[in-house]
Amino acid sequence: MTRLSLSCAFAAFAFSSLLQASPNFLFIVADDLNCAIGPYGDSAAVTPNLDRLAARGLTFERAYCQQAVCNPSRSSFLTGLRPDTVGVDDLRKGFRDTAPNGKTLITLPQHFKNHGYFCQNIGKMFHNMGETQDRRSWSIDEVLHKGTHADDTIYGNAPLFGARLYKAPVSENEDVPDTVYRDGQIANLAAAMLRDHAKSDQPFFLGVGFWRPHLPFVAPKKYWDLYDPDKIPMPDPGSKPVGVPEIAMHISREIRGYGLTPKDRDFTEEEIRHYRHGYYASISFMDAQVGEILDALEASGEADDTIVTFTSDHGFHIGEHSLWGKTSNFELDARVPLIVAAPDLPERQGKKTRALAELVDLFPTFAELAGINEDLPENLEGLSLAPIIKGEADKVKDAAFTQHQHPFYGSRENWKAWGYSVRTDRWRYTEWRPIAGGDPMARELYDHRSDPGETKNLASDKANQEVIKSLSKRITTMFPEKPGGQN
Repeated sequence: MTRLSLSCAFAAFAFSSLLQASPNFLFIVADDLNCAIGPYGDSAAVTPNLDRLAARGLTFERAYCQQAVCNPSRSSFLTGLRPDTVGVDDLRKGFRDTAPNGKTLITLPQHFKNHGYFCQNIGKMFHNMGETQDRRSWSIDEVLHKGTHADDTIYGNAPLFGARLYKAPVSENEDVPDTVYRDGQIANLAAAMLRDHAKSDQPFFLGVGFWRPHLPFVAPKKYWDLYDPDKIPMPDPGSKPVGVPEIAMHISREIRGYGLTPKDRDFTEEEIRHYRHGYYASISFMDAQVGEILDALEASGEADDTIVTFTSDHGFHIGEHSLWGKTSNFELDARVPLIVAAPDLPERQGKKTRALAELVDLFPTFAELAGINEDLPENLEGLSLAPIIKGEADKVKDAAFTQHQHPFYGSRENWKAWGYSVRTDRWRYTEWRPIAGGDPMARELYDHRSDPGETKNLASDKANQEVIKSLSKRITTMFPEKPGGQN
């Protein structure tokens, strides 16, 4: 055998050994899910399968998105770059067009594909609008990843309705099978993939993107029936923070765009309870699909070789602070559920951590857990959470950053300011900078030690000015003013 043949044979053997030793990854992403699930102490939400996942993994109690709206958040954590770097700040931009190295940029799943993984996407992983998907990240074509949320309704797909009176109802409560909606179909396909792939020696990276509990709040009747509508809790806090600047608020445009929601008045208590009921029903529907996938993973025989991660692209308000939807810098929009279940770490099962984490950390975290972090893209902006997951460190960072423009919906020409927010162990501080540049036009400071619901803005208190000064420096360092005075 020639030296070249020996070299090739050794390389093939080494590559084969690497594949056999590499863990599989099941990455599940919900859409618009705040921390209203069992592992986070919200007893109102019925989530037995997420509770089951948390019992076999580590729950991060303080994980944060980088921008609380779908496309910017997903473009950020799937590239490992913060929104300003990846250049995606709205619902239609594609990161391949906006990132400085977009055409050659390597995404999280693409990194795994480049290291011998079979990578498949089922559902909404990248954003669903325009050309924001990314076929080159996957081994085969994406499925159930495009379309609108309004079309994922019986109303939107039933010819008997004829011409639509509105894009979709705000809620649906029909006695139908799970597979009437996309999430039921997604779970079926993901379960089938796991059963089929059990026959392969190639490690897999399966990305599953659920469309719920995003508006409209639609779910089969059996999930609505899990809740007594009279016992659905009212929002807490239900009013905006004392002393909050108006630019921190919004008009809840998203929910008011659906059929039969009031456009020009506050919601009644009955309406609030109904919308919250729909949100919880949507969560339970999505939770059941998670259960179907976990069952299939167990049946495949791959569970002991698979790292399962569950998160959401951002949080969501369901009446808290008088807000409905996302697109703010408040804790409830910025904070996301994050559960990582690594089967080779039994001592971490069922544990919780208060370590600060960001979704932008997922790329380096997954790569380290997979043992393929030797050639990561050099410009990744997150930190690996693997030391926390393994129990080797209590924390890897002391701050998390989120940003959002105001107002989000509508023309960019109407943007008035960017809000930049830093969350530390104790504080959330937000600074609102004019779009044209210059000194902050408003500030917010919330003390999470005494006020976890962010009910009172302390930015004007004299006693807190040194805290504000210190946190403002952190924001300036993370978000320097853009060239030309644009923030």
